[in-house]
Amino acid sequence: MNDKGTVNAVNNHEPLGLSDGQVIDMYRCMLQARKFDERNLLLQRAGKINFHVSGVGQEAAQVAAAFALDRQKDYFLPYYRDYGLVLAAGMTLRELMLSAFAKAEDPNSGGRQMPGHFGSKRLRIVTGSSPVTTQVPHAVGVALAAKMRKQELVTFVTFGEGSSNQGDFHEGCNFAGVHKLPVILMCENNQYAISVPIHKQLSGRVSDRALGYGFPGIRVDGNDVLEVYRVVKEARERAIRGEGPTLIEAMMYRLSPHSTSDNDLAYRTQDEVDENWKKDGVARFKQYLIDLGIWDEAKDVDLIAQLNLEIKEAIEYADNAPFPKPEDTLLHVYADREEEAN
Repeated sequence: MNDKGTVNAVNNHEPLGLSDGQVIDMYRCMLQARKFDERNLLLQRAGKINFHVSGVGQEAAQVAAAFALDRQKDYFLPYYRDYGLVLAAGMTLRELMLSAFAKAEDPNSGGRQMPGHFGSKRLRIVTGSSPVTTQVPHAVGVALAAKMRKQELVTFVTFGEGSSNQGDFHEGCNFAGVHKLPVILMCENNQYAISVPIHKQLSGRVSDRALGYGFPGIRVDGNDVLEVYRVVKEARERAIRGEGPTLIEAMMYRLSPHSTSDNDLAYRTQDEVDENWKKDGVARFKQYLIDLGIWDEAKDVDLIAQLNLEIKEAIEYADNAPFPKPEDTLLHVYADREEEAN
């Protein structure tokens, strides 16, 4: 025990260049994503929103990666569970709730896309779509443009392990490897491709696939916030030096059902889920901060109360905001005559 009455713990964040304030900010962002996610599950069950796809259990790696990147320069191409990533990149709870309620002010799509399909020109979050893995070749294309323009930035793209079997993944990796593009590919391996377990989906490790394309592949514990931060930071430094892509396989577990339309206990047991809750990265990072003496349960209670208030305000705003006009369905679909003239 130290003089603060806490367990003597090793400070692993300062050697990585992170201050106490930064790691507390990381924890706040993870908890914000978790509380947002939990509230959306309740909203869907109450009939307030139509659908939610959850990222519970994956927030630690998402937030750690975002903090390791340059959030003023880099481009993000998230997949549909990345609430922690987009919140860390600068999206607000109000913006995410507007998307969940499918309102006209939704910055992602104007209320025309499913929740979890992110896009923000302001934050350099490149719009995604429902077909999985299409964001990988897009990320590679953005990275090619950055290299051609001699811009010092990277693109960061995420996807699930099931997506790593798609042709888009392999074509993107090959092109990125050939041209040594500044792109970081992070597989959020949550053990299930909807209902298909990993042993029926993959015959090897996703990270090993990078070897065939001529760049490093690294497997990391996705529940270890600081290790994910270190690996992504090093991958970014490699990319900026012109050494090309890195494939990161962050091992984690999807603690919630695939979506609100899914009965996960039809293909896995409650005991399996309960066992993986013990490895939860958010709880693990909270304990790390407490052991160092820079966080405590009283601060945690205050933070949860603050986040609940922020979420309540975001829900009230989104619930009362107007829906898109019916005619807005045709916006950005066909070129109008003014665009044709230009």
